[in-house]
Amino acid sequence: MLGELWIALGSALGGMGRYALSGFIARRIGETFPWGTLVVNLSGCAVIGLFAAFIAPGGPWPGSLTVRELVLIGLCGGYTTFSSFSLQTLSLAREGEWGRVVGNVVGSVVLCFIAVWLGYRAGALLSGG
Repeated sequence: MLGELWIALGSALGGMGRYALSGFIARRIGETFPWGTLVVNLSGCAVIGLFAAFIAPGGPWPGSLTVRELVLIGLCGGYTTFSSFSLQTLSLAREGEWGRVVGNVVGSVVLCFIAVWLGYRAGALLSGG
């Protein structure tokens, strides 16, 4: 039960952070390109990489379940799921699974784009638009 609370706390903080930073960037730079989302994704990937190294064998907190639940799953998951995607892709690359790396990157980007397009079309059709 404590693990779920760490994840919930991290998710809430991550979601608020994403909203605040993305909005701040959009107000400063503009919204002709999704700079806020890009900055959130980049910073989330840096944070998840940093803390994954911290809890890795030989890191300062090897195997820390609390850090994994609070930061990797909760905070980074609430902040951006792109960080999770990137860490999983890095794990595949470190294992030499290059075919799976390419499949994950291409599949995630292309298939998710198609899925969001189909979902949008379905929503527009269902709402009469």
